[in-house]
Amino acid sequence: MIDVAVTGASGRMGAMIINTILKQDDMQLVAAIEAPQTPLEGKDVGEVMGIGPINIPIVGAEKLRETLDSKKPDVLVDFTIASAAVGTVKTSAESGVNLVVGTTGFTDQQMVENQKSISDNGVGAVISPNMAVGVNVFFKVVEELAGILTDYDVEIIEAHHKHKKDAPSGTAVKAADLIASALNRKMDEIGVYGREGMVGERTPEEIGIHAVRGGDIVGDHTVLFAGDGERLEVVHRANSRQAFVNGVIKAVRYVINAEKGKISSMGDVLGL
Repeated sequence: MIDVAVTGASGRMGAMIINTILKQDDMQLVAAIEAPQTPLEGKDVGEVMGIGPINIPIVGAEKLRETLDSKKPDVLVDFTIASAAVGTVKTSAESGVNLVVGTTGFTDQQMVENQKSISDNGVGAVISPNMAVGVNVFFKVVEELAGILTDYDVEIIEAHHKHKKDAPSGTAVKAADLIASALNRKMDEIGVYGREGMVGERTPEEIGIHAVRGGDIVGDHTVLFAGDGERLEVVHRANSRQAFVNGVIKAVRYVINAEKGKISSMGDVLGL
C-alpha cells in the first residue's frame, strides 16, 4: 500500500487527486495539507470535499514537518504555487518523503533549489508542468517535428481559465524549450512573448509564445509549424482536470522505485 499526503488539499486539483487516490486499491491518503493558518484546520477533508467523512483532518502547512514525521507518507503530491512549493519540497525531502510535483511557474533558481533538496536527501521525485499522458506524448511529437521541420517558423498558443496566475503556462514553456533545444537555439535569446505595435518582420530564429486567458478553459496548447505554402499544427486539449490527475496516479506509482536524488519527468514515468 502506498501512503500519500496531498498539499493544496481543498483546491480544485487537490480535491480531485484525493478523490482519485481513494478509489485506488494500492493507495491510501494519510495526510491533507492546506495553506499556513488555514481556517479549515481540523476539518475532515472528505467533508470539505463533499464526499463525507474519511477521518483525515486538514492541517496547515506550518505543521508540515511534524505531519510528515508522524504520518510517514511514501509520497507527497504538491499542486500549489511555486513560492510555497519550494519550501514543501525541501521539508518533504528532509523528511525522506518522495515527491510528485505538478506545480507550475518555478523560476530557474527555484528549480535549482528543488534539485538540491532532492539530491541532498536522496529521495525520488517527479516534477512536471503537465501530468497529462497526452501532453507528454505531445511534447515528444513536437520535439521530433522540430528536428525535421528545421526551416519552418514555430509559434505556440496556449489557452487557460481566467484564474490561472502564471503566463505563459509551464506546458508552453516546456514545449518551447524542447523545440529550441532541437533547433540548437536558446529561448532566452530568441523567445518572443506576444507581439504589439511595429515590431518588424518576424526573424527566422524566433519562437513565439502567446497566452490566452478566459472562462473555464482547462488547458489548450497548439504548436504551429508554418512553412511556405503549408503549415502543420499539433494540438492538445484537456477536457477535464481528470487528465492531469490520471497522470499523477501513474507518477505516484513510479516514484516509489525511481532513481533517488534525481528529478524524473513524466516522460520517464511513461517510458517515452
